[in-house]
Amino acid sequence: MEELNKVAVVILNWNGAPLLRRYLPSVVANTNRQVADVIVADNGSTDQSLALLAVQFPEVKVIHLEENFGFAEGYNRALAQLPYRYTVLLNSDVRTPAGWVEPLYEYMEKHPEVGACQPKLLKDYDGEQPLFEYSGAVGGYLDCHGYPFCRGRLFASVEADYGQYDREEPYDVFWATGAALMVRTEVYRQAGGLDSFFFAHMEEIDLCWRIHLLGYKVKCVTQSYVYHYGGASLPSSSPRKTYLNFRNNLFLLYKNLPKADGKRMLLVRRLYDTLSIVMFIVTFQWANARAVIRAHNHYRRSCHRYDGIQPEVNLLKTMPEAQRNIVVEYYLKGRRKF
Repeated sequence: MEELNKVAVVILNWNGAPLLRRYLPSVVANTNRQVADVIVADNGSTDQSLALLAVQFPEVKVIHLEENFGFAEGYNRALAQLPYRYTVLLNSDVRTPAGWVEPLYEYMEKHPEVGACQPKLLKDYDGEQPLFEYSGAVGGYLDCHGYPFCRGRLFASVEADYGQYDREEPYDVFWATGAALMVRTEVYRQAGGLDSFFFAHMEEIDLCWRIHLLGYKVKCVTQSYVYHYGGASLPSSSPRKTYLNFRNNLFLLYKNLPKADGKRMLLVRRLYDTLSIVMFIVTFQWANARAVIRAHNHYRRSCHRYDGIQPEVNLLKTMPEAQRNIVVEYYLKGRRKF
């Protein structure tokens, strides 16, 4: 595949014809073709996705993957075929406005110390006041026990966007959302790509952690914004999503913390997760309670696959917002805003 531009906007698709029909027109129309090429990486779809792309979007490049490799491995296989300097991992349920890609590209061009960045992520819905979107908002962090949260979102509480976090200088963040993630393609490869064992959920946090370990920064560029529907593959209430989030959060900490630090943090985390199981039980969410138990069982069986690769430095101690305890802030102090 010839390199026509510096940026590849790659949308991973699996049996997502309705999402392509709804969201791809905005990406095609509003992505500057002098800057970026739009590419769909198809994860072995068996629906009408490929026919739809051929008929309605002939200008979109298509990478054919022979089976559904999941979110992480699907992107790894797609990026292995691409010669672009930058890649945007863009979810198939993202709507883009005009001029969305230029601020990301221009910032990365001017700042070689930055390995990845994201736009401001807003909820794609019909309300009058824009809301931040759960999975990325204005960039992500981990608290002192490894719980993810965002500027604009604490646990399930999502703020409205009144421009309160807009600023000219991009924010330093610990992780950028996988829903709209621009990354230096070579840095992505140096970091090992997305961890296919995660399959889906939190794999972008793991990737950003390893990008930091390589010495690069991760940013949120608020001059760019996109709209994300969210939950298109798995709704927030899905026990499968609960399972992946709890399991992968444990893997994330075991893999990326020094052995001794990880042992201490994971002890506390597993106690907190036990409280989550109790909460699910008392609210009669039996399937979610079982999902957390399954996640911990799988973690115990499989965490040792990461033995020997843990870093010597606890990078989390140096990261912004990492000293906060958002469990205490949210559930005991009633804090609902970043």
